[in-house]
Amino acid sequence: MEVAPLMGRIEYFNAAKGYGFVKDTDCGEKYFFHISSAPATIAEGDRVTFEIERGMRGMNAVRISIVTE
Repeated sequence: MEVAPLMGRIEYFNAAKGYGFVKDTDCGEKYFFHISSAPATIAEGDRVTFEIERGMRGMNAVRISIVTE
């Protein structure tokens, strides 16, 4: 079963450490992400689509894409 990507906004991003948090637009939940799951040009305030996966410390945002329109 294919899961539709979620919509969100990058709330925080630390480029030096390579991680951040994306906030789900619908429910307001915040999810951790690692730079390896996001485009290199990601920045705070970007609107994105993403999926979630269970990680070692809870749910993580993965397969992040910047929304351009």
